[in-house]
Amino acid sequence: MTSEERKDTREESKKTSASIHPLELTSANIDETGPIDMSQFLEIPSTDSMEHQLLKGRVVAVTETDVLVDVGLKSEGIIAIEEFTTPRGEILVKPGDQIEVFLERMEDANGYVVLSKVKAQKMKAWEEVENAFKENRAIKGVVLDRVKGGLAVDVGVRAFLPGSLADIQPVRNLRALRGQEYEMKVIKVNRKRGNIVLSRKAFLEERMSGQKDRLIEAKDSKKPIKGFVKNITNFGVFVDLGGIDGLLHVTDMSWRRVAHPSELFKVGDEIDVLVLDYDEENNKLQLGMKQLEPSPWGNIEEKFPPGSRVKGKVISLTNYGAFVELEPGIEGMIHVSEMSWTKKIKNPSSLVNIGDEVEVAVLQIDKDSKRISLGLKQIEEDPWETIKDSFAVGDIIEGKVKNITEFGVFIEVLPDVDGLVHISDLSWRRIAHPSELYKKGDQVEAKITNIDVVNKRISLSIKDVLPDVWEKFFTSHSLNESVEGAVTKIVDFGAFVDLGDGVEGLVHISELSEDHIEDPSQVVEVGKAYSFKLIRMDRDEKRIGLSLKENRPVEEEPKSSDKPAGKDGRVSLGDIFDLSQFQKKDGE
Repeated sequence: MTSEERKDTREESKKTSASIHPLELTSANIDETGPIDMSQFLEIPSTDSMEHQLLKGRVVAVTETDVLVDVGLKSEGIIAIEEFTTPRGEILVKPGDQIEVFLERMEDANGYVVLSKVKAQKMKAWEEVENAFKENRAIKGVVLDRVKGGLAVDVGVRAFLPGSLADIQPVRNLRALRGQEYEMKVIKVNRKRGNIVLSRKAFLEERMSGQKDRLIEAKDSKKPIKGFVKNITNFGVFVDLGGIDGLLHVTDMSWRRVAHPSELFKVGDEIDVLVLDYDEENNKLQLGMKQLEPSPWGNIEEKFPPGSRVKGKVISLTNYGAFVELEPGIEGMIHVSEMSWTKKIKNPSSLVNIGDEVEVAVLQIDKDSKRISLGLKQIEEDPWETIKDSFAVGDIIEGKVKNITEFGVFIEVLPDVDGLVHISDLSWRRIAHPSELYKKGDQVEAKITNIDVVNKRISLSIKDVLPDVWEKFFTSHSLNESVEGAVTKIVDFGAFVDLGDGVEGLVHISELSEDHIEDPSQVVEVGKAYSFKLIRMDRDEKRIGLSLKENRPVEEEPKSSDKPAGKDGRVSLGDIFDLSQFQKKDGE
């Protein structure tokens, strides 16, 4: 803006002014104003004494570079437009606005009064800080940043908040307070040195001292008090009760299950709470909200008597069971052991899902612990009661092979009720794995050997419905009898022999040969058949002992008539002992 433009603006301002200031009177306007009262000039203060003071003025014009302000002096004041511009570029004033400014100089090189809006604000801020210090009252400030020893705070001017005075309790992370607005006490101020020290701790302690009586009364009377949600965590919300923060734990928010406090609250909400416990020494408050309503557990046994059937909604699943909401605030749990009569449930999700409507039986109620045990399987008839009444040990059943394991096979006796045939009860002969004989889906017959209703077990035997090959063998054979058999397996202590029809015998290593041997394979081979003598037959233990050495024929000694005769037909001692081999050779 050029000096000529500023002059034009100033002239325009004079035309719009409601009156003419005495300092601006000239010979040109004396006639227009009429007689002059000279006392007016006597009341005008010295302009020099007005410098560095706060003045009130009216915005006359706003240009691209400056703001012109009429403060009632001989000329308008000028302030750079930047002092009224926000970081976003917004202009905060317009012509006609009344503002407070700081008078720096009466006149610059262009004849304008030099003013400052920023300095006016700082001067006002200093006055406010000094007054707050004298009156022992709090002021508001915004934390700017972490500095050495504490925090820099904006209270209109820059002030210092020591870290030890930032809160009643020590603050571990001062940077987390940046950008927050707090009320604080001024504990030290020196304008000449530009020094202001604040204490938020002093403000909180003062406010808390006035709140303690109110909180104690609220606790004793059990009357609700109002507060504001200050912070939300996974385990609850912190509520500001007017200088003292209390914790409303998630378990004290509602009688019904609350997964996360954010389901019910947001920061800034005004809520009514009860003071459950107040630790004055440590300034800890425990709050409750659900206690404002009657507990739904009051007449729980009348609403859900044990043995009754009720409907509910699955609201949560765990590895050990499912939680079912019977009504708002009332939940029960179905343990995995109470889900099925016949199936071993490893995960509840195999039967129920969150949101499912289920019918359950009330098994047990613990009113003090607020726990209800529910059962899902009790809604259906126990199939084991049917088994107990319909089957007996010794009965022959027919069923399908449902599963095969290393130790046996499971056969379906009734829908969802299986019986086990142990590997030792599958066949009269020895087998390595049940899959040698059966596969899933095979239809088989088996005898019931045991029924355990308490432990929900049925033992079966397939070999018991087959002819007893051992009894047949013991009936048709006797001790010292020779039998044929093929070696099936060689072990350190002997060899196992298949005697036919699944009957197996053992020949001990000492019964393999008259000579001492270290390894049975020196005498017998797997798969090769031999003739053995029966040396042991244990009918009860179903064991058969065999001997190979006792069943071998004894070799006969050669007779004398079989020896070679001499030339005369007689046998000499030399012929018998073949002494010719001892005769000396020629020349020896």
